[in-house]
Amino acid sequence: MHADTETTIRPLDHLVLRGADEAPALVLREGTLSYKALRSRVSHLAGWLRSQIPEQGARVATWAAKGELTCLMPLAAARAGLVHVPINPLLKHAQVAHILADSGSRLIVGTPARLSTLEKGDVPDSCEKISEADALTAAAALAVDLPLSESDPDGLAAILYTSGSTGRPKGVMLSHANMWLGAESVADYLGLAPDDRTLAVLPLSFDYGQNQLLSTWYAGGRVVPLDYLTPRDLIKAVEKHGVTTLAAVPPLWVQISELDWPEQTRAKLRRLTNSGGALTPDLVRRLRALFPQARLFAMYGLTEAFRSTFLDPALIDTHPTSMGKAIPHAEILVVNDAGAIAADDEEGELVHAGPLVAHGYWQDPERTAERYKPAPAASRYGGMAVWSGDRVRRSAEGLLYFVGRRDAMIKSAGNRISPQEIEEAALATGLVAEAVALGLPDERLGQAVHLVVRATAGSSEAEVELPRKLMQELPNFMQPKLIHWREAMPIGPNGKIDRTALYAELAG
Repeated sequence: MHADTETTIRPLDHLVLRGADEAPALVLREGTLSYKALRSRVSHLAGWLRSQIPEQGARVATWAAKGELTCLMPLAAARAGLVHVPINPLLKHAQVAHILADSGSRLIVGTPARLSTLEKGDVPDSCEKISEADALTAAAALAVDLPLSESDPDGLAAILYTSGSTGRPKGVMLSHANMWLGAESVADYLGLAPDDRTLAVLPLSFDYGQNQLLSTWYAGGRVVPLDYLTPRDLIKAVEKHGVTTLAAVPPLWVQISELDWPEQTRAKLRRLTNSGGALTPDLVRRLRALFPQARLFAMYGLTEAFRSTFLDPALIDTHPTSMGKAIPHAEILVVNDAGAIAADDEEGELVHAGPLVAHGYWQDPERTAERYKPAPAASRYGGMAVWSGDRVRRSAEGLLYFVGRRDAMIKSAGNRISPQEIEEAALATGLVAEAVALGLPDERLGQAVHLVVRATAGSSEAEVELPRKLMQELPNFMQPKLIHWREAMPIGPNGKIDRTALYAELAG
């Protein structure tokens, strides 16, 4: 069935029904789970979750590397009537503390090493901690089979935390329907089949990463989760598991393109998918030369509406900078500054309407109202739409092209980073009086974090101590590539620090 046709939407845990009983579903270090075994493990984990948290709609957080727990929890939490809050394993205690408090999570399941870094006050009294090994052992011992969920598909299934251009990470609320239709849409336009094998290298806390699981299982294929140490590990995994599908972000594609791939290994790949930043024409040429037999999908998305567009791989050589057209179940409109649908090649704001639009930000009506607004009158879906803040244009051929970002978001190595979060961490050290975080163009990262600071009077050791303290408080992907020390900050007409002047100075 094509995803543009009428779709039967189920609660998310019903995805496990789509694979043949004995077909491989999940390849773990400990062994491979068939779809029959996957269904049993999901059921038992859901039964244990229900015994721990009987309250429907309560939140359960996971903070662990890729493995059985993090792969099963999206479906198990859905079956138990809970809302899953996956936490990026790269985050550190301060970010985790914010997510636990903001989401009101009743339980956090994670690796002992990570849980041990949580300090007093990081975990609310109402939230329990348990190691992933203990949780899985308890679920297997209890062996309660929970039946398939009968939840309303419009009910909440997950909260994915993403950084905004200002403030701390905010939780995007995703329904069962959002995630089900996202899985179906991607499986459809990628042409996934039961014999496909997806190497899941992206974090499962991201919508792009989590969809690696869901779209593959929707198609009845198998997933091979991998936390790699070096890009060369990907070559070994593709060879060992006969991987057909690889998803990555531009900085990883740069590293992949620089490796020496054995011909028989690269020939196994059928499709490559990119999101989290644009591919450059040069990188497109390199990937096409390295993997001539693979279809290369350039895609654009935002957590607030899952994914918006993809470019037909047949057009990647002739239109390497295009974002393509709307994916199935998405309606993409370009709205000009007058509020009308933009003409061909006229710049406007990308507006995403349709059933992939998330339900807003968790407990944040003010920021929800800024991003989620009624769809333009021309929309065939109507209802609420995501006004992305991204500037695009649509060609006469109907292909979309990215123009620029309206906000100050830093996008580095596929991560969306809030400048304010970095600035707050720097100011909290007491070593600096002012701080401005900026994203500057970087060939490998897309954007690199640069931090401009003015030292606090009397901070003689600030230049030595600040990098060390930031390393303790911020995850690696938020670390500044360069810290620029200033005697004074430029001030704009409004009396605020002139970020535009600082950017021009550093980028010049």
